[in-house]
Amino acid sequence: MKDIYQVIKRPLITEKANILKDEENKVSFIVAREANKVEIKEAVERLFKVKVLKVNCSNMKGKPRRIGRNIGKRPAWKKAVVTLKPGDRIDLFEGT
Repeated sequence: MKDIYQVIKRPLITEKANILKDEENKVSFIVAREANKVEIKEAVERLFKVKVLKVNCSNMKGKPRRIGRNIGKRPAWKKAVVTLKPGDRIDLFEGT
């Protein structure tokens, strides 16, 4: 897994992720399940041109879902919380 566009799938936009971004300069991403911390760090630094201090990863289990009588399961995914150097920012949604 070397392509940076395959490592980082999309940003994770939740209320908790926004609080972490504002207060502690941490940004959350949904990443490939095979990606490790070193690959995630290199991908974020190259894509957004920032300095990464620390990467924390969690494997999130897929939740069971039900529609009528049919029972299924959402896929499992991996979350990465990236701590940026003070002064660096990643603006995911820029205001007008």
